[in-house]
Amino acid sequence: MNAPVTQLKEMNQPLLFEMLRSFTTLAKTLNLSHAVTELKSTRQTVRRHIALLEEMRGETLFHVVNRRYELTEAGLAALPAAESLLGHGRLWLRGQIKDVDGLMGMSYVDETGWYYYQQQQPISVAWSNPSGLFRSAIQCWAAAEGALESDLIQPVRSYALIYRDTAAGWLCTEVGERSFYSKWWGWAAARSSVGRSLDQFPFGPELARVMDVPLREVQTTGGMRLDQVVTRLPRSVGGIPEHLVFERLLLGCHMPDGSFALMVLVDRPDTIRVAGLDQSSLQDMSDDVVVDFESG
Repeated sequence: MNAPVTQLKEMNQPLLFEMLRSFTTLAKTLNLSHAVTELKSTRQTVRRHIALLEEMRGETLFHVVNRRYELTEAGLAALPAAESLLGHGRLWLRGQIKDVDGLMGMSYVDETGWYYYQQQQPISVAWSNPSGLFRSAIQCWAAAEGALESDLIQPVRSYALIYRDTAAGWLCTEVGERSFYSKWWGWAAARSSVGRSLDQFPFGPELARVMDVPLREVQTTGGMRLDQVVTRLPRSVGGIPEHLVFERLLLGCHMPDGSFALMVLVDRPDTIRVAGLDQSSLQDMSDDVVVDFESG
């Protein structure tokens, strides 16, 4: 007789991390041999992990059609959370992700000294945004009820980037001429980002998955989120990375056909709010990167 589901879950909790790796890798490759090679595992082990997950969850995650794996509807629904759990788990073990007053923060420093810090902020921080861009954006967004093509949202449209979710990931469909992005890279270079997917981060898939969490959160809730980022990025292709501090407001919008669109507004803060960093970080940033917001 099979063990009760509760007992089965308790027995296999120590294997959860490896089972999630097997699930997400097979979901990516949809080929057992390729998944085994990537995982440096065996076919029997991967099959056992998938079978255990399916038994524990009480649902089928894959169908096999002509010896090729296909995700079921349940598997597709389970995949984003599994990827997020893996990313969070690995970063948590390395001390690179933690909650600060209930808000998600992450930090990354590689062997070259390149760094990326991100700290979620209370929405109330938007009211103290120096230029008033975030306050106006929230007001316009609320008045327009999230309708991206509404005339009520137009006063901040030229300061925003617009992303759509596609099979290739988040695709940039619009770059505002007055946006922080255009200030940093220059308007000509910024326009070339239209039609490109959001870049995959060079420091590993687990951090990329965690960095995708804020975007997915806003997509799911249709709401808003504010984060502060401290990092280094070049201002031209092949350029030397420069110190960069910005706050990013994500707003969930919808197109006339009801499909989701992510509105992203970025501005320069006047205070470092990332735990563990001092205010000197702001002094190292170029003075010319300022959004010239004109309200009303």
